[in-house]
Amino acid sequence: MSIFIVVERPKDWPLEIPGVEVVSARSYLTHNSYIGLKGVRVFNLCRSYRYQSLGYYVSLLAAARGHKHLPKISTIQDMKSLTMIRFADDDLEDLIQKSLAPLQSVKFSLSIYFGSNLAKRYTRLSAQLFNLFQAPLLRADFVHNKKWQLQNVSPFPASEIPEEHKDFAVNSATEFFSESTHWREKKPSQGRYDLAILQNPEERDPPSDKKALKNFVRAGERLGFSIDLIDKEDFGRLGEYDALFIRETTNVNHHTYRFARRAMAEGMVVIDDPESILKCTNKVYLAELMAHHKIPIPKTLILHRDNLDEVPREIGLPCIIKQPDSAFSRGVHKVDDIRALEEGVDRLLEKSEFVIAQEYMPTSFDWRVGVLDRQVLFVCKYHMSGHHWQIVKRASNGKTYYGKVESVPIGAAPRAVVATALKAANLIGDGLYGVDLKVIRRKPYVIEINDNPNIDSGTEDSIMGEYLYEQIMQVFLKRIEAQRGGKLK
Repeated sequence: MSIFIVVERPKDWPLEIPGVEVVSARSYLTHNSYIGLKGVRVFNLCRSYRYQSLGYYVSLLAAARGHKHLPKISTIQDMKSLTMIRFADDDLEDLIQKSLAPLQSVKFSLSIYFGSNLAKRYTRLSAQLFNLFQAPLLRADFVHNKKWQLQNVSPFPASEIPEEHKDFAVNSATEFFSESTHWREKKPSQGRYDLAILQNPEERDPPSDKKALKNFVRAGERLGFSIDLIDKEDFGRLGEYDALFIRETTNVNHHTYRFARRAMAEGMVVIDDPESILKCTNKVYLAELMAHHKIPIPKTLILHRDNLDEVPREIGLPCIIKQPDSAFSRGVHKVDDIRALEEGVDRLLEKSEFVIAQEYMPTSFDWRVGVLDRQVLFVCKYHMSGHHWQIVKRASNGKTYYGKVESVPIGAAPRAVVATALKAANLIGDGLYGVDLKVIRRKPYVIEINDNPNIDSGTEDSIMGEYLYEQIMQVFLKRIEAQRGGKLK
């Protein structure tokens, strides 16, 4: 494998790194000899990555030529985004506070050389920042205001490496480029395509249990996929794959959304896609969407601090109040009187400008219709937990109790339930959704639409068995081949 470091002026490059060729940005961009090369790794160390600069075009054309490269255009954009900086600060908050606690200053800059820093106490923080913003030379700026906060992440040119850091920078780069390092090129795939399944082994209520994950892997391998189970630490490896399947509970202010966003930027097939996550995880949006398209939902009010008095008149009590991004019955509360309503809404408004209030519709079970690629995938009845109004009951002792899940053949489910669910899901997109409905006097009402719905062994798959997992993998295969004109790698 050829390794190129691309800079504006090779004669000004200050480091001697074994096995690495230093080339000029203009040569890399304009000489035909670089265009058709295969097995190439490009490290873009231009002074600037601003839009349409030489540095910008090096990364852009490296992607077009199929050359493995750092930084990627998506990383360049992420470093310019204050939102992504805030996300990184949230993700790494505990590590940042622990790593920088001994400092007495109010500002600190951390120089990161190929994922490493000279001081050992910053090793983990440097590696994690590099994982999120993969550029060869990074500078992370922090400020202290009651606590340490990440203020900015930016690349810096090799000319700014202090003389006393140069030996360390050479060693870091040499280790990075060596065949033994974690960051080496991924070993050749044994499958037609590479698929990553994002999961969290420590999650209490994962959307798929361990056996279901194994079923996904087996189904994918039967179709020729090479599949890896990855976690949040593998953000920097996304470029190795053709597709991403998220099997961890999603949210917008969360690494799952950033994985989905990065995968889309890389041109990968991704389920759940970031737009579906944005839409499904906000119940304010869903309420407006359903009302606009005249899909039946329980009586609903979007609450703020000035319309609380409308609830008894418009919805009645008891009613259900929901945090907009609630999931797995968390952030969803039944309130029986005005006092409980006021106290509950006050708590929820501390986190969001709006809260959902919905009519209380007691039923012994909810329908769940799984939809993928605009087709019904499975149908289940989710029964309420014993002596409780929800499917999940969380006891004060920390224990969780679930109602029974009963799979139903698609053809045996009420037609109105299936048709309403499909219509609702299709308003979101063509991803994987779980539509929850209640039936009152034979009329279905959509309660919510979930991206990333549960698919567990022995429940959602109890009728279709392995075929359910294969259907999902078939959608990945179809979409990858459609992207590539049906050609294999």
